[in-house]
Amino acid sequence: MSTSTTKNVYLRRFDSSYIEGYVSPQTFQRPDGVEILKRSAQVEVVPYEQIRAIYFVREFAGLPNDEDEKRVFGSRPKLDGLWVRMTFRDDTSYEGVISNDLLQMGEPGVLFSPPDANSNTQRIYVPRAALRELKVLGVIGTPAHRRRTRRKIEPGQEQIDLFNGK
Repeated sequence: MSTSTTKNVYLRRFDSSYIEGYVSPQTFQRPDGVEILKRSAQVEVVPYEQIRAIYFVREFAGLPNDEDEKRVFGSRPKLDGLWVRMTFRDDTSYEGVISNDLLQMGEPGVLFSPPDANSNTQRIYVPRAALRELKVLGVIGTPAHRRRTRRKIEPGQEQIDLFNGK
């Protein structure tokens, strides 16, 4: 790991096993997989095909549990971005908000904000190899503000005077 800034993560494999460790947000995506520094101080590169998701967490406070974790939004999300639904290879689904930047779609995976902003999980990374389908449910945020121009009123089209005082 080349940089000193690392994030706490739980890497979940498709066989339901977890790896607790640290990743560098800038360099964890490698051509052959994800580089993770385990809490036992061993570096491992896990192939993308084995990874279901990587949970970026505030602290190591127990494994993320899919049954307890909120996986869909109850109403329209408040974050700006693309509201998406991801369907995994094992037919489970998860909703999240990804960046509205199409240049990031060339990455080997998708980094998104989960529905529960108050949970221990801050962001989740899902490799493309783990997904069967990714659908955009909505675009959240304000479009670029356009200046509204007032319509010019042609002579004779003014509002009529209903109460002319007679």
